[in-house]
Amino acid sequence: MAKKKPKQSSNTIAKNKSARFEFAISDEYEAGMELQGWEVKAIRSGKVNISESYVFLRNGEAFISGVQITPLNAASTHVVADPTRTRKLLLNRREIDKLMGAVNRDGETIVALSMYWKGSWVKLKIGTAKGKKLHDKRADKKDKDWQRDKARIMKSSLR
Repeated sequence: MAKKKPKQSSNTIAKNKSARFEFAISDEYEAGMELQGWEVKAIRSGKVNISESYVFLRNGEAFISGVQITPLNAASTHVVADPTRTRKLLLNRREIDKLMGAVNRDGETIVALSMYWKGSWVKLKIGTAKGKKLHDKRADKKDKDWQRDKARIMKSSLR
């Protein structure tokens, strides 16, 4: 009798839910991250928060700051673990040039949207964004509420 495979869980590690509410996302990019060994172990155990993070460009390279990776006690005994260190993002030259143009020319911000596994690699989805005005946020909340109410009405009408 063949062994059953363990149930595959979602490959999403962390999401920045407030980013889509606070910003209007125009373009999305997939970036790799330069991580240390203790960081990968902590990410595997789910001890990561990207809600306070932001991406900046310096000397033709992309970096992310404000990602909180809480070190594990067992995994980081021999290294000095800095939970909020600045980490380098791995992007193509063409993608960095597009990001640089969006930031300098259009005045957009680069926001971290989600962190996920792709094979054995940790990937970060980043997006260029413009801040929303208060009335845009209200309209989004109104649309979200209507979608929820519509689903509730449709569910009760099918009974």
